[in-house]
Amino acid sequence: MELKTDSLDVAAGGKKLVSGLELTVTSGQCWFVYGRNGAGKTTLLQTLAGLRVPDGGSVLLDGRMLSAWPFDELARMRGYLPQKQRDAFGFSVFDLVLSARFPWHGGRIWESEADCVPVVAALKQMDALALADRDVRTLSGGERQRVAIAALLAQDTPLMLLDEPATALDLAYQATLMQQMAVWCRECGKAVVTVVHDLNLAWQVATHVLLLYGDGQWEAGTCTAMMTTEKLSRCLRHPVRSAVCDGRQVFMTF
Repeated sequence: MELKTDSLDVAAGGKKLVSGLELTVTSGQCWFVYGRNGAGKTTLLQTLAGLRVPDGGSVLLDGRMLSAWPFDELARMRGYLPQKQRDAFGFSVFDLVLSARFPWHGGRIWESEADCVPVVAALKQMDALALADRDVRTLSGGERQRVAIAALLAQDTPLMLLDEPATALDLAYQATLMQQMAVWCRECGKAVVTVVHDLNLAWQVATHVLLLYGDGQWEAGTCTAMMTTEKLSRCLRHPVRSAVCDGRQVFMTF
C-alpha cells in the first residue's frame, strides 16, 4: 500500500494551510501530524481520505487518483476516524461496529456470521466487548471513542487515518492505544496517519512525523529528525524542552 501526495495544496477560509506537500506513506509506517490549532491537520486528513477535493495537486493511492477509486473499493483500502462522533439513532454498540463491515459485503444486503468475527475481535482489542449491547447514546465520551476505533479496526483497511484518536481517553487507554498502533504498523503491516497532540505519546510510536506550520510551510521526515526541540518549538510557537527520565526522552512545555 502506498499513499502519495503530489504538490498537494490545502486551504480553508481563503487561507492556504499546506502548500506543495510531497508525502509518501507506505505499509508499516506510523505518521504523526503536528501543528497548532487551525494549522490544517483535520483538513489535510480529510483530503487524504478523499472526503474533500484538493485545493491543488493530487492524492494517489497505489498509483491511482483518489477520485478514480470506486467508493466500495476505496472503503476497503482506507479507513477514516473523525474527531467527533454524532449518534442520531439508538444503535447498539455491536450493530454500530458491524456496520463498518459493509464495504466487504460484496453485494450482500445483510451481514454474515463471518462479519461478526472481526467485530468481536475489534471490540475485544478496544476493551469494549462488555459494551456490545449498550445503546451508543448512553456511552461516556471515552467509551464512545473506543467504540469508534473498534469500528475502524473492523473495517480492516491497510491505510488508517485517525483524527485525534486519543480524545476523551484516560491515560491508561491512551497508552494502550499507542501500543496497539505500533502493533498495527510493525506486525500487521498497516499504514497509519494520525493527529495526536501529546508529544510523548507520539515519541513512543511514530516512525515519521509531518509538521504543519499553518502558513503553507511544512516539514516531513523520520521521528528522530522531526521531533527536535527546535523544530517542535517553531511548529507550536511555544518553547518545548526535553529531558531524560528513567532512560527515556520526555518532552515538556512551560
